[in-house]
Amino acid sequence: MPSPGQIYQLGFGPSYSWQARVSAAEPDVTFELEITVADSDWQGSRIGFSLEEQNGRTQVQFRHTGWPEQNAHFRTSGFCWAMYLRLLKRYCESGEVIPYNMRLKA
Repeated sequence: MPSPGQIYQLGFGPSYSWQARVSAAEPDVTFELEITVADSDWQGSRIGFSLEEQNGRTQVQFRHTGWPEQNAHFRTSGFCWAMYLRLLKRYCESGEVIPYNMRLKA
């Protein structure tokens, strides 16, 4: 069970060695990470998920806040989050795991 202050290694590919600290964790409600080791424009930003039951289904809301500016990295990251969330949906719905090197073709 994640708890505030716990450190995670983020696996965004072989050339990344990024870390994040759990800033909020409430089972079945919210999970948030503060980025602590990353490219300079990601440091201090926060990524999080909020869960809410609606009509017998779970709605997942994602956020990545605290960007210093909307630069090229911001736009690339937005695209990448869409890709990762699509793969997360497939995993949650069917258990399908897509290898990192196949993420763009899946």
